[in-house]
Amino acid sequence: MGDRLPVDRDTVSEIQEFLYREALALDERRFRDWLAMLADDITYEVPVRVTREAQADWELAPTSRIFDDDRQTLEVRVRRLETDFSWAEQPPSRTRHYVTNVLVDTTDVADEYLVHCNCFIYRSRGDSPTPSLYSLSRKDTVRRETDGWRLARRWAAFDQALINAHNLSIFV
Repeated sequence: MGDRLPVDRDTVSEIQEFLYREALALDERRFRDWLAMLADDITYEVPVRVTREAQADWELAPTSRIFDDDRQTLEVRVRRLETDFSWAEQPPSRTRHYVTNVLVDTTDVADEYLVHCNCFIYRSRGDSPTPSLYSLSRKDTVRRETDGWRLARRWAAFDQALINAHNLSIFV
């Protein structure tokens, strides 16, 4: 990919394992553990996908967002999930995150890497026989800090323009 330096296999393996452990924390509803995996300056952005004519300049809304969070708003979302007032999550979602096609590139910042991956999320709730299925493209920035890896940026785009759920209260 252009002028990027190759990333050694050990680093790629560590980053892949970090992403798998992050997905496991979300699937097991260990949201405090998940927050601990985030950098203090995290940005978490999911733009709105729109359906446009074939020659349109963009498919993702340049300014509209499904999620546009930082550390503070992610902590608020987690705190809400820990209360009885998280009505969108009653009953709680059962999710399974499948993280695939992980590609790791260097950045201009030491110990930061750009990670392209695909994520497929299976979500079921209560006794409903119909799950929600989400396919996303993700671009993450992960950073090696003194005590381990941290997610510094998540940009994710749903492949579908219409989300087949009454709410979207999960983390991608």
